[in-house]
Amino acid sequence: MRIHRKNTIAAAAVVVAALSLGLTACGGSDSDAKAAGTPSASQAPSDTASKPAAGTAGTAGAGATADPAASKSKTGSTTGGSGKNGTGSADTSKVPACGYKDVKITMAKADETPTEHIVLTATNTSGRSCRLLQYPLIAFGDIQTAKDVPAVAKSKPATTIVLKSGEPAYANVRVGLGGAHENNKVVTTFNVNLFAADGPAEGSRVVTAPSGGLSVDESAAKTGYWTYELRNGADEF
Repeated sequence: MRIHRKNTIAAAAVVVAALSLGLTACGGSDSDAKAAGTPSASQAPSDTASKPAAGTAGTAGAGATADPAASKSKTGSTTGGSGKNGTGSADTSKVPACGYKDVKITMAKADETPTEHIVLTATNTSGRSCRLLQYPLIAFGDIQTAKDVPAVAKSKPATTIVLKSGEPAYANVRVGLGGAHENNKVVTTFNVNLFAADGPAEGSRVVTAPSGGLSVDESAAKTGYWTYELRNGADEF
């Protein structure tokens, strides 16, 4: 009987020990989690707070524009036109006027007999660009007393003549009506002056006539405007 009781007590002790171990294992899970730094259910962050709303993912962080069309519109609005003024045309008002020291002026007789016309060539020798304004102011004779040679209006170009260094411009000039007339005089040199922005400029160029001189009828003389090239019709008079 004693032996049986001891066995029963021993069996009961084993059962109690097993139950104790099970309870210890269950009770230690929360403390172990806290020790490992894992947040409990009450400490876990909310999914709603940590995720961006649907349809806006990456917008704030990447700086992306929600509407691509709006981005193109902004780019287009800041694009200027071509050319110095945004219109494709250059502003020539700041280019200085050609002075008599800025150009070399030569003459050539027209291919006709007798000579009724000459062509003046003004070449920019200044080393910079300059505007050749209006028409040549020609004095066939003494510069103080010579008759002004009038300009032909139809020869006036539509745009200002701007010459880069080394470039030429031309003016057609009528010097007579052909043949021998009592008003004709022969000159070996004559003076050509230029315009400034506010009127005739100071100084003039002395142009040498071809060998034998140039027969001039001051009453018939006329000059064309300076042009880049002589034009049929506009420069014929």
